[in-house]
Amino acid sequence: MADSYGIDSHKLHYHPECVSRWLKGENTYPIYMEISPSGTCNHRCTFCALDFMEYQKRYLDTVILKARLGEMAGLGLKSVMYAGEGEPFLHKDMVEITRHAKSVGLDQAFTTNATLMTPKISEQILDVTSWIKVSCNAGTPESYAAVHRTKASHFGRVLSNLEAAVAIRKKNGYSCTLGMQILLLPETRDEVVGLAEMARDIGLDYLVVKPYSQHPKSNTDEYQDVEYTNVDGLAEELDAVRTESFQPILRVNTIKKWQEKDRPYERCLGLPFWSYMDAGGNIWGCSMFLEDDRFKYGNIHEQTFQEIWEGEKRAKAMKWFLESFDPSVCRINCRMDEINRYLWGLANPPAHVNFI
Repeated sequence: MADSYGIDSHKLHYHPECVSRWLKGENTYPIYMEISPSGTCNHRCTFCALDFMEYQKRYLDTVILKARLGEMAGLGLKSVMYAGEGEPFLHKDMVEITRHAKSVGLDQAFTTNATLMTPKISEQILDVTSWIKVSCNAGTPESYAAVHRTKASHFGRVLSNLEAAVAIRKKNGYSCTLGMQILLLPETRDEVVGLAEMARDIGLDYLVVKPYSQHPKSNTDEYQDVEYTNVDGLAEELDAVRTESFQPILRVNTIKKWQEKDRPYERCLGLPFWSYMDAGGNIWGCSMFLEDDRFKYGNIHEQTFQEIWEGEKRAKAMKWFLESFDPSVCRINCRMDEINRYLWGLANPPAHVNFI
């Protein structure tokens, strides 16, 4: 399926200068960071990968976060996505943070359930945001309430908020991409195409359909044995919904890898290019290993980001990670999987590479 956003792939090859430094063994700061402004969430989705974090009612300190965003932008960070273990719009200063981050040169995005993304919020963030992807994992109010474990009325609220965002974008000529994402779950398989039609009709740019992936630390295991052998025909059904302005994106490549369960790399090489900040201000090497101290580099309330990134704890973690860590224990289709495939090929080239 066509995917003009590169969602089912990676974009590290657009940053050759950073990759070149890495190949030379030089320090490189992350290009991208995922930030969790809020530790708590107003939904309790049945599939929530980070439920083991227990939805702690904690929020990043606005003053410190703004200072660190400016610092990180100066060090080479290019983008942030607000998501994480909680709903980002539960942070009372999300608009202020978003506008500040853009002012220091950062591209920004949100993954959100959009129940709190009111028209007032959209009016204040769309001009400084690159894209917003809304997690909407069913196609009817009843199914939505069951999967998100919330009120059925939230389904209509999400659609209304997104319709308003589309209107605000059009009125002001903003470029922010607006889309939805649905996990392909057994109970909502038959609602995917209907949701795609709704997304198209309210003026969204895409609907991503992705497979579930069990987080090793998750409390929930309801979908750990889910199979993706019943997706034949779904691509064709979704293609029928496609228009010039709307793309349904079935993550076929990801589904194939899920079925194969093999990794063509022996080490995870992607950690230098991204990082994760939790709602307590902790900096982690990988979001799959939250609360595993081996992956914790430091805390922005105690150190500058430069001190954390160039610190002894991170250096020790990276040495151990590259020498000893076996990525076969990682989550299938983790965020760095495509990047690792790319980097492993660069670090371990085949014969005759000069015959281009």
